[in-house]
Amino acid sequence: MNNYLAAYGLKTIPFNITSDPDFFYRSSTHKEVLSTLIFGLRQKKGLMAVIGEVGTGKTTLCKVFLNHLPKEVKTSVIFSSPQFSQTQLLKNILDDFGLKRERKNRFDLIKNLNSFLIDTSLSGGNALLVIDEAQNLTPKQLEQIRLLSNLETSREKLLQILLVGQPELEDKLNNFKLRQIKQRIGIKCRLLPLREDEIKQYIQYRIDKAGVSILSIEPECYKIIYQFSQGIPRLINLLCERVLLLGFVQEKNQINPSMLKVCIEELQ
Repeated sequence: MNNYLAAYGLKTIPFNITSDPDFFYRSSTHKEVLSTLIFGLRQKKGLMAVIGEVGTGKTTLCKVFLNHLPKEVKTSVIFSSPQFSQTQLLKNILDDFGLKRERKNRFDLIKNLNSFLIDTSLSGGNALLVIDEAQNLTPKQLEQIRLLSNLETSREKLLQILLVGQPELEDKLNNFKLRQIKQRIGIKCRLLPLREDEIKQYIQYRIDKAGVSILSIEPECYKIIYQFSQGIPRLINLLCERVLLLGFVQEKNQINPSMLKVCIEELQ
C-alpha cells in the first residue's frame, strides 16, 4: 500500500468508498441539501427527509451535517432495521440519546423521551433524531416515528427527525395508509448525482485532499467516467480506484481512456 501511494505522491487513498467527511465534496446538490437541513433544524421544522439513490453520498452528508451541529443539539443516530419492533426502535433511540430506561413498555419509554426533550428545550437546546437507511422502516415503525413527531410545545417541535433513505422510502410514504406521516414532513430534499461538468472538479478535489500528487488524467477521461457512473460518487470512486491500481501495476502515472475502458469492462 505504501508503494501504491508513493507511486502517485499521495498521503492517503483518494477514492475510498467509505463515508469519510474529510473527503466531502460540496457539489451543487450536496451544498443545497446541507444548507436546507441546517435551516430546518434551526427553525425546528420537525420531520425532514433526504432521499437519494444508492451511492449519492447520503451517509457522508449526514456525517458532515452532524459535525457542524452546535454542542447544545442532542443527537440520536440509528440505522433502521425491519426486524425492530416499535418498542425496540424506541429503546435504540433512547440508548443513543444516552437516556436510562428503567421500564420496558412503550408508554414509559415515550414518557421518558418526552421529559428529556422538554428539559433540553427549557435549557435552550434542541434534539435531533437521524434514521439512516429509512427505506427499511416498516409501516408500523413509520407510524411510531409519526407519533414521536407529535411531541411538541404550543410553539415548536421538541424533536427534529431526519429520515435518510433511498427512493423506496418515497414509495412507502406515498402509500395512502401512511399519508399522515407524509403530510408532516416539513422539509424533503432530493440528493442528486453530480452533473457532468462537476466530475473533473470532484476527482481533482479528492486527489488534492489525498496529498500533493504527480498523477495526471487526460481530459477525455472525464466524459468516460461520467458515462459509466452517471455522476454517482460511489461509482466514480470505484472506477478511479481501479484505474489507479492498473496504473500502479503498469508503472504509469498518467491515466488515459484506454486504461479506463479496461477497468470498466472488469467492473461490468
